[in-house]
Amino acid sequence: MSAVDLARGDHGDLVLSITGTLVRIGLLSTTSEEFTEVVERAVKAFQQDRGLIVNGIVNQVTQRALEEARWKLGDRVLSFTPGNLMRGDDVATLQARLVEMGFNAGRVDGIFGSLTEGAVKEFQTSVGVKSDGSCGPATVIALMRLIKTVTGGAPSQLRDLAQRSARGPALANKIIVLDPGSDTFNSEMIFDVAQRLEGRLIALGVTVFLTHSVDATPTEGERIALANSTGADLMISLRLDTYKNEKAHGVTGYYYGSDLHGVHSVVGERFATLAQREICSRTDLLNCRTHAKTWDLLRLTMAPTVRIDLGYISNPGDVSRLSDPIFRETIVESLVVAVQRLYLSAENDAKTGTLRLSDLRKAGLRQ
Repeated sequence: MSAVDLARGDHGDLVLSITGTLVRIGLLSTTSEEFTEVVERAVKAFQQDRGLIVNGIVNQVTQRALEEARWKLGDRVLSFTPGNLMRGDDVATLQARLVEMGFNAGRVDGIFGSLTEGAVKEFQTSVGVKSDGSCGPATVIALMRLIKTVTGGAPSQLRDLAQRSARGPALANKIIVLDPGSDTFNSEMIFDVAQRLEGRLIALGVTVFLTHSVDATPTEGERIALANSTGADLMISLRLDTYKNEKAHGVTGYYYGSDLHGVHSVVGERFATLAQREICSRTDLLNCRTHAKTWDLLRLTMAPTVRIDLGYISNPGDVSRLSDPIFRETIVESLVVAVQRLYLSAENDAKTGTLRLSDLRKAGLRQ
C-alpha cells in the first residue's frame, strides 16, 4: 500500500487502481489514470459510506478501505492466517451472515480472526460441510441457502447488552482505558481532563489504564494493543478537534458503526449518547451529536470504544472554556456520571444532568 496521499490533479497507476475499485462498487462509470473532480466526488461518496473523514483525499486509511471494498463474498477462499489476517467486505459479509444465524463470529469488522474461524467451523459442522474453518465455495453456497431472519435484535447486539447487564451497576471491578489525544494541540488540556477523570474513577473503585504519559506519543496501533491487553469494559478517547474555519465549535461523540454492513456497537453508541447529553446539560458547549464511524481505534479495539471531541482548538470560545480548570472539572463529572448511567438499569436511572458523584456514593455504587 502506498504511503503517499492522492488528491485531485494526481495521476498514474495507483489512481487507475483506485478508480477501478470505485467502478467495481458502482461509484464511478469508467476508470481513469487522472484524479479528476469526478473521481474526487466518488472518493468523498465512498468515505461517507464507510464512516471515514470526508475530504476527497485518498490517504492510507482510505486506500486500505478501498482495498477491502474490492472483495465480495465468493471472490476468494477466506481463512485464518495469524500475523497476516485477511480483511475485506467479503469477510464482513461472512461475519454478518454467521451472526444472523446465531454463530459467534465476534464483531462484524471485516477482519478474519480466530473467532470468525471458530464460527465458520461451527457452521460447517452444522450443515455437513468439511469443518476446516476456511470459507470456500461449498461454505458460501451453504450460507446462501440457510440464511434466516433473526427476530428480537441481532445476536451480537443482544450479547453486548447481556454482558453489560451481567457486570452490574457498581463501578468497582470495572476496567476503563483512557486515551488522551497526544497531538501537540491536544496534549495539555486533554491530558489534564484524563488525569482528573482517572482520579475520580479510581475513587469509585474502577481500574484505570492511561494509554500514554504526558510526554509520550504512541502510535494508534500501540494504543489499541494496550487497550486490548487489559480486558477493558470500556475505552474513552478524549480529543480536541480543529478546523480551518474558527466558527466550528462544540462537543461530538463517535462510536463504531457501519451502515454499509448494518452493524454498530450498542454499548458504544449508548455511552456516546450518555456522555454527549451529560456534557451538554452541564455546560454551554454546542451539541454536535454522536456519529458512527469505522476508524481503526473504534473498530479494532475489542472493548466498546468512544471518541469524544470536547471542542475545537481552532475556536476561541471553546479554548477559553476548556482553559478554565473549573470547566474541565465539570466535563469530568459529566463523564463519570455517564459511565455510571451506562451500567444502571432503566428503573434506577435519573434525569440527564441531575445525577452527581455524591449520589453514586449514597447509592452504594462505590464498593
